[in-house]
Amino acid sequence: MASNKWVLITGAAGGIGQALVNEFESNGYLVIACDIAWESNSQYTKTVYRYKVDLISFVKSSEYRNQFLNDIMLITNGDGISALINNAATQILGLARDITPKEWTQTWDVNLNSAFLMIQILLDSLEHNNGSIVNISSIHASLSKPGFLAYATSKAALSALTRNLALELGKNIRINAIEPAAVETQMLVDGFSETPDKLKQLNELHPIGRIAKPHEVAELALFLCTDKCTFLQGATLSTSGAIHGRLLDPN
Repeated sequence: MASNKWVLITGAAGGIGQALVNEFESNGYLVIACDIAWESNSQYTKTVYRYKVDLISFVKSSEYRNQFLNDIMLITNGDGISALINNAATQILGLARDITPKEWTQTWDVNLNSAFLMIQILLDSLEHNNGSIVNISSIHASLSKPGFLAYATSKAALSALTRNLALELGKNIRINAIEPAAVETQMLVDGFSETPDKLKQLNELHPIGRIAKPHEVAELALFLCTDKCTFLQGATLSTSGAIHGRLLDPN
């Protein structure tokens, strides 16, 4: 068992990613915050290390993955990872007639293939540390709308990956997924900058009366990595503010 608890978080520069970093850091984890947005690899704080990673290259190149794993073991001083949060995602919109093969492949590489390969190369250290994996999926895994075909299908596969890997990982590594509905990230808010009335409507459509805050997703991810839910394995947890159960009649 490692002397330090390290968590590796992908997509760490985004709204949910930042909340994940803050939540795990404030609860005693050392954090490897992975994102393509960083200028370089650097020690950000005493407990957070920023690692620049291109997930497309990570998927395509075994040499890239091997170098990544070597770097992770060096950063953790051989302790390896105790928790893995596959949070990185890309959302390319387009109807079936219009989406290009490149866009389809990019979506799957970032949203699914990188998550699986990240799990695969970290299995040894996760098993050694009795670790946990949390995949950040989406409500789109089961409920979607036109234009989200690539994103929704990749997220459905990520949830399925979670359920199926649980059958193999057994008692040594726990794996679960979170399926959030809309989350109030800066990117989402900026998307409604010219139509604030639609953002207000989006909040009101959720029976709870609002969309999720990033820290609420992060808090659940942390909980899934604790000893308080050791029987939870292979679960896909809906965090939708109950909108997943709502039917809307035409006006």
